[in-house]
Amino acid sequence: MQKRILSGIQPSGKLHIGNYFGAIKQHIALQDQGEGFYFIANYHALTTVQDAELLRNLTLDVAIDYLALGLSPEKATLFRQSDVPEVTELAWLLATVTGMGLLERAHSYKDKIAKGIAAKVGLFTYPVLMAADILIYQSDLVPVGADQVQHIEMTQDMAGYFNTTFGKEVFKRPEAKLNSTAKVPGLDGQKMSKSYNNTIEIFAEGNALKKVIMGIVTDSTPVEAPKDPDNSIIFQLYTLFADEKEKEEMREKFLAGGYGYGEAKKTLLKQIDDYFAPARSKRKELAKDRAYVEEILQKGAIKAREEASKTLKAARKACGID
Repeated sequence: MQKRILSGIQPSGKLHIGNYFGAIKQHIALQDQGEGFYFIANYHALTTVQDAELLRNLTLDVAIDYLALGLSPEKATLFRQSDVPEVTELAWLLATVTGMGLLERAHSYKDKIAKGIAAKVGLFTYPVLMAADILIYQSDLVPVGADQVQHIEMTQDMAGYFNTTFGKEVFKRPEAKLNSTAKVPGLDGQKMSKSYNNTIEIFAEGNALKKVIMGIVTDSTPVEAPKDPDNSIIFQLYTLFADEKEKEEMREKFLAGGYGYGEAKKTLLKQIDDYFAPARSKRKELAKDRAYVEEILQKGAIKAREEASKTLKAARKACGID
């Protein structure tokens, strides 16, 4: 029996190469290895995007991006989180058995508060909704980066709390599937993130892409001096796109000296531009037929709701509100 793979991505801005190597590339590869359920997490996005028209557009954009990058509606189920209202009811049922202490320990919540983001209820209870997203489809595997493993562990805890409290094995234990890609650096060397405004958009092209790449932060080492490739943002980004031979060639140029950051940036620019060229072309075609994309999302929602309703029915019965 195929493993069910579940993951979601927030439509909180234009997708960037950190999203691609941190999640999307793995999602697309996994559609050939199991039963993929991939949702656009627009409920979650409400903690940061509170402009209705913008959220609608960003949500559809994410669907177009995934399809352009290789997600196949014949292999995986793609849908909007909000098209499965059962998930919000399950989030409430889970909230009734989840302790405050568990949520207070969430790294993502503490990190956001430390960065000055307002401590809203939605942000605090985010892990409960995330657990509902995972458990309602009886997911086996959840592909995540290392920084998201705690959320999967919290989901496991909530499933256990519910099953123990009501004496029914309603939920299976999901497991994290770690992505092997290391942290993708942003233009400033921090983790690439929309919140840091240091991203390279997947579908940027032309002068817009060139401006971003040429703006990568570098040190003042002169052209003629040798440079440490492992401490270079340019080289770190290049390794994501280059084959082994290309990586070794750039490494040797850095170490030999006489190779300026400007030249390295031009090489990186061409690599990124060529890598995403086929997907960029496909995206332009998909953007012209938004009705087709909407149809895929609607069909995905029908399948997702069929699965979600079965789990919610079992959960309601277990706690006596069927």
